[in-house]
Amino acid sequence: MPNVFFEEQIGKRLDRCVSDTLVKGCGGLFIGSAAALLFFKRRAWPAWVGAGFGIGVAYKTCEKDLISLK
Repeated sequence: MPNVFFEEQIGKRLDRCVSDTLVKGCGGLFIGSAAALLFFKRRAWPAWVGAGFGIGVAYKTCEKDLISLK
């Protein structure tokens, strides 16, 4: 097995964090938008709350992943 540089490991994990944040943030935005259309008379706040929850979950996952690198 070839030696993998520490910087390379960090780069791969950060790439995974960015993509995870985009996917979960957009997913939360989509679910919040659907809830806003169906239940909240087209208000904007459910979409932003959904995006916030998605980004928060991605942040926590990324934090745990980067801490385990040590």
